[in-house]
Amino acid sequence: MVFSSLFFVFAFLPLNLLLYYVVKNTAARNAVMLVFSLVFYAWGEPKYVLLLVAMSFIDWLMSLVVEKYKAVSKGKAKAALVVACIADLGLLGVFKYGNFFQENLQALTGMPDVITNIALPIGISFYTFQLLTYVVDVYRDDVKAEKNFFNVLLYASLFHQCVAGPIVRYKDIAQQIKCRTINTNGISRGIIRFSAGLAKKALLANSCGALADTMLLSDAAAADLSALQRNIQLLSSRPALALWLGMAFYMLQIYLDFSAYSDMAIGMGQMTGFYYKENFDYPYCSCSVTEFWRRWHISLGSFFRDYVYIPMGGNRKGMPRTILNLLITWLLTGFWHGASWNYVLWGLYYFVFLAVEKLFFGKVLAKIPKPISNVYTLIVVFFGWVLFKFERLPLVWTVLKGMFCMNQNSFTNYEANIMLKSNIFLLIVACIACVPVSRLVKKAITALAVKFGNSGAIVGWIITAVYPCVMLVLSTAALVGNSYNPFLYFQF
Repeated sequence: MVFSSLFFVFAFLPLNLLLYYVVKNTAARNAVMLVFSLVFYAWGEPKYVLLLVAMSFIDWLMSLVVEKYKAVSKGKAKAALVVACIADLGLLGVFKYGNFFQENLQALTGMPDVITNIALPIGISFYTFQLLTYVVDVYRDDVKAEKNFFNVLLYASLFHQCVAGPIVRYKDIAQQIKCRTINTNGISRGIIRFSAGLAKKALLANSCGALADTMLLSDAAAADLSALQRNIQLLSSRPALALWLGMAFYMLQIYLDFSAYSDMAIGMGQMTGFYYKENFDYPYCSCSVTEFWRRWHISLGSFFRDYVYIPMGGNRKGMPRTILNLLITWLLTGFWHGASWNYVLWGLYYFVFLAVEKLFFGKVLAKIPKPISNVYTLIVVFFGWVLFKFERLPLVWTVLKGMFCMNQNSFTNYEANIMLKSNIFLLIVACIACVPVSRLVKKAITALAVKFGNSGAIVGWIITAVYPCVMLVLSTAALVGNSYNPFLYFQF
């Protein structure tokens, strides 16, 4: 089940909210949320609920041991922390990277003869990282160990953000789990945020994704090793304009899709009294690669910063050590995104630019006019998405060559020209959705209310009330009968 499915929007979520609002105390509301969260997670793969519950139980138990011994026996507390880390990362390694390690071992040694196919539980990286932050924060005295196991299980399984983020830290919502208030303002803001995210996904991200697949390859086709030579030939024949357009639409899709899920998660949280931190801050407006990664998937970046980069020494031990810490952090960041070498190279690709900016280019960028530095950032990010999209590296090379007509391909053809002309409006609207237009609209509504008093306030209220309804109707129309509704977070 995904947020952008009609069943979720018109059945699962309304039923959840109805029961949630009917009960009056926090304990009962937690029970409602926990049941719905487990059902949500079990919808596609019931057996993996046991994995989620088991990992939550291990971390809950180890956090209690850490709490008990950290003041009297640092060694025992650290041992409990190590047990939790080994359990979490070990299970993540088996389920997410088991196939990858088997394939590479077989390629090097010929063993094993038969690769055991291990299915990937949806969202395992997200809830694993959340549970890790919980135990580590207990060890660091940043949060008290939770005595109630079901509160920890709710934290790990909360369907708002369990399978698609943002990565929420327990210390940020510990008090909300135990006591939270619901008011009409929060519900209103939540509905608006959810409907905006749904529209972003259904109207824009899906449309951009369908065009990217048409002009390039679908993710499933690109990952098919048996079709590698056929795919190389297909991409080699594409005109350069089609490849540029396809990657431009993919660049738009991946932001619109990822940020849409965060918008919907944050909106559902607001409807139920949970307040999650922002996860995307218009990253395509950045003027450096460093700034881009402060704005893109903020919860993931802050996780690697606070739990990997800084504990290794951060930038406190001289420049050579800083660069080494940066290298390790970005190797892990790339590998987190998927069990394939292209993601490792994608992490190294960003390490190079971040290291160069940290060493000397960052000062140069600060003096360059923002439009120019923004273009530089977008170019770096654009080519990074080429490496990110194609798991098979020969396809990456084929696309990069084809963009510069080095596959003996033409720059354009009749079909590519028609695709551009037919979808120029979508391209423009999707680009506008990547910049903070909504903030300007909110400011305009506020200014209207101030300038015209009650009349302005009434107009602002009408706009606020009508907007989510319009977005919901348009999103529903887009989703009805549309079989293209991909879940890009599956690999995580």
